[in-house]
Amino acid sequence: MSNTEIKKQLEEKIYEMEKVAKVFDIEPFDVYFLGGSGCILGGYNDRATRDFDFIDLNYPSKLGKVFVHLREFDMLEYESTLISPLYKDRAKKLNKFKFLNIYVLSIEDIIVSKIIRLAKKDIQDIDKLIKTADKKLIKKIVDEVISREDLFNIKKKEFKRKLKIFKEIYHV
Repeated sequence: MSNTEIKKQLEEKIYEMEKVAKVFDIEPFDVYFLGGSGCILGGYNDRATRDFDFIDLNYPSKLGKVFVHLREFDMLEYESTLISPLYKDRAKKLNKFKFLNIYVLSIEDIIVSKIIRLAKKDIQDIDKLIKTADKKLIKKIVDEVISREDLFNIKKKEFKRKLKIFKEIYHV
């Protein structure tokens, strides 16, 4: 399956979400995607993925009937996700969606969110993303993440450990 087809499939699932939200008379709401699906939707990268990662904005339970249309998804709690408190300011709105407010995190925010794992696929993603990323902005975002008071300590500790490896590989 081509990358264009994968992107189209991901977009179709979001269009389904919009339809369901309208049918159930649910007010428009924001969704911030990151990870592989965020990269594909944002046009940053073309690695095949069919799952959605997005930040839990303390959604009410009634939105479950909307999110179920994504099929495979991870709703990431803010306190355990390695993102800056300012991620919304840099996020890119996808204007093709007319009812829901669909955003993808910036390339730099996505890169920083991947530092905690640095698994083979994360490094492959970062290798592609870093080519167009602003390294000064990455440093700024890293500082914003480290200064978060609401981030789980165990996550912060692992992030700092992997950050050393990230800096060696990418000279950031």
